[in-house]
Amino acid sequence: MEITQSTRTAIIGAGPRGTSVLERLLAHVAAHAAAGPVRLHIDVIDPFPAGPGHVWQPEQPRLFLMNTQSFYPTLIPEDPALPAPVAGTTFDQWRVRQQRDPLPFLTGDERAELAVLGSNDFPSRALYGRYLRCTLEDLLDKAPDGVTIDFHETTALSVRPAGDGMFDVGLATGNTLRTNSVVLALGHIPSRLNPEQRELQASAEHLGLRYLPPAVPADVDWSQIPAGEPVLVRGMGLNFFDTMVQLTEGRGGKFVSSGGRLDYEPSGQEPRIIAASRRGTPYRAKAALEGYYPASVTLRYLTEAALDRFRKAGIRPGFDHDLWPLLHRDSIWAYYSTLVRSQPGAVPDAAAFLAALDEALHPHAHAAGNWEDSVESVLAIHVGPRHRLDLPGLAAPLAGRSFASRADLDAAVVEYLLDDARRSALGEDDPVKMAIGALHHGRAVLKTAVADGGITDESWVAGLRGWFESFVEGLASGPPALRSEQLAALARAGVVSFVGPDPKFVVDRRSRMFTASSPWVEGAPAAARTMVEALAPGNRVSANDSPVLEQLLADGLVRPRLMMTAEGAPVQSTGLDVAPHPYRPIAANGSVTEGLYVLGLQLSSTQWGTAIAAEAIQPGGPVYRSGQRTLRDADEIAAAILDL
Repeated sequence: MEITQSTRTAIIGAGPRGTSVLERLLAHVAAHAAAGPVRLHIDVIDPFPAGPGHVWQPEQPRLFLMNTQSFYPTLIPEDPALPAPVAGTTFDQWRVRQQRDPLPFLTGDERAELAVLGSNDFPSRALYGRYLRCTLEDLLDKAPDGVTIDFHETTALSVRPAGDGMFDVGLATGNTLRTNSVVLALGHIPSRLNPEQRELQASAEHLGLRYLPPAVPADVDWSQIPAGEPVLVRGMGLNFFDTMVQLTEGRGGKFVSSGGRLDYEPSGQEPRIIAASRRGTPYRAKAALEGYYPASVTLRYLTEAALDRFRKAGIRPGFDHDLWPLLHRDSIWAYYSTLVRSQPGAVPDAAAFLAALDEALHPHAHAAGNWEDSVESVLAIHVGPRHRLDLPGLAAPLAGRSFASRADLDAAVVEYLLDDARRSALGEDDPVKMAIGALHHGRAVLKTAVADGGITDESWVAGLRGWFESFVEGLASGPPALRSEQLAALARAGVVSFVGPDPKFVVDRRSRMFTASSPWVEGAPAAARTMVEALAPGNRVSANDSPVLEQLLADGLVRPRLMMTAEGAPVQSTGLDVAPHPYRPIAANGSVTEGLYVLGLQLSSTQWGTAIAAEAIQPGGPVYRSGQRTLRDADEIAAAILDL
C-alpha cells in the first residue's frame, strides 16, 4: 500500500506504552517503505524523559525492584505476524549484551548491578528504565527515512477537535500542536484523594502532623520521616516493600545472613515502622521458579479450548458461575498432584486418590452444582486434615484468630513470613505455591476471556473486580521471597511491628496523633505523628488529577464506562468507555471519537491487568495470547494512524 500523505500524530505519555506506539509506527513505516515515499511526524509529549516516562526513571534509588524477573519484560514484540521491529530486544537480551559489551555511558551503579544480575533475578526499576531509554535511542538511530520526531518535555493540557478530522493539542508551554491523530498513553496519572484520605490530610495540616498520600515511591521525599519515631504505614502490597526498604537499607542499615538466618543490623536512623493492611499480612512471596509460570503446572480446565467452547456455544460466561469453577479445579489439582509427588507419605494410596480426584473434578462427570461436594468426599477418604488445601485461608492467614497483644501478633506474622519464604524456596515442590501457580497461569487465560466484553457486566463488577482481583493479587502478585525474609528480620529487630487485620485509622485530636487499631488485637492503639499511604494512586478516570483527561471528560470527548450490576443499577467503572479495535474513546453522546486512541491503564474497564508489562516469550514456556496484548494494541493503533 502506498503511503504518500503527510501524517502528523501526537503521543501523550512517553513511558513504555507511548514508546510502544512509537516503535510500532517506525516498524510499519519501514515495512511499507517500498510502497512509496512516507512523511510522518510524531510529537511525543511528557514532562518526564521519553522511554522510561514517570515510573521507570534510571536516576531513582536502586533499592526499588521490579516485581518480575529479568526474563519477563519486553518493549519489543516477538510476534512474527507483526511488522519486524527496526531495533531493540527484550530486557533479558539487552542485559546479556550489556554484560558482554557494556555501553560506555552506563554508570558505575548500573555496571555493578548488571555484573551480578541473572535471568531469574529481580532487576531494579532504575535498570529497567535504562533499558527503556537505550531502546528508544536505538529506535531513533534507525528511524526510517521520512519520519521526524519531536519530544516535548512538558504537560499536555488539552486535546480539542480542530475541524477536518484534525486535533489541537495544547501544551503547558503555551504552544499548540495540530495533528491528524492523538494517542492517550497516560500511564499512572495523579488521582484525587478519597474522602477519608482528604479528612486525614486536612487533620494533619490542622494538627501539625505529617501525612504522605498515595504516590509513586520514587517521588516521595523519604528524608522527611524522622528517625527513631513511630510511623504508621497503611497498605502491605508492593508499595509497602518500597517504603520498608527505603526507611531501613536506604538509611544505612544492613541485612546479614548467618547460619541460614537473615538478621538486620540497624543504623540508628530508622523510624519505627508500624504496618497495617486489611489482611494484616503482606502479599505472599513469589516461588523460586525457572520461568514466570511453574513448569509442573498445566491448566486442565480453564484453557483456551474451554474459552473456544463457550464462544462456539454462544455463551457469554459469568465469572463466578463459569470461569472461576474451572480455575478453582485447576488450583485443587495443582495442589494435590504436587502433594503426592513431593510428599509421598501424605496420601497412602496416591494412585487411587488421584484417579478419584480426577473423576470428581471432571466438569462432565456430574451436575456442575455439586462438584465441590464430590471433591470433599474424595478428600475425606484419602487426605488427612493436616494436608488439606484451604484456598481462602491462604489469602487471609490471620482470619479467625485473635491476639492478646501486638507482641503476640508480631510473632504470628513473623512465623507466617518465614513459612511463606520457606515454601517459596521449595518452588515446584511446594503444594501451596503450586496451587497459587495455577492461579497465576489462570490469570493469563482470564485476561483473554474477559477482554472486550467477554464476561457480563455483573460478573465484572461483583466477581472479577469484586473479590477475585484482590484475592489473586495477594497470592500471586507478591514480592521476591527475599523481601519476606527481610521483613521478618526487621520485625525481630524491633524496627517493624504490625497493627492486625481490619485496621481502623483515626486522628486523635486530644493527643494530636494518628492512631490505628485492629478489632482482633487487644491493647492500646498504635499511634504516630506520621502516616504513610503505601498505596499506588487510584486508577480511576473519574477521580483523575490529569489536566488533559479532565478536559476531555469535561468536553465530552471521552466518558467513563458504566457497567450494570445484577440488580440493574449502573456503576461507574475505573476506565474509559472505548470501541475496539483499535481502542477509540466513546464520547458523552455515544459517538466514537475517531482519530483519538487509548492504550494502557485507562483501558481497565475493557481489559484486566493493564498495568503489567508485555511478556517476553520464554523458550519452552507457555505462550498465552494475553502476554503481548498491549504490544498488539499498539500495533493496531499504529496501523490505524498510518491508514493501513
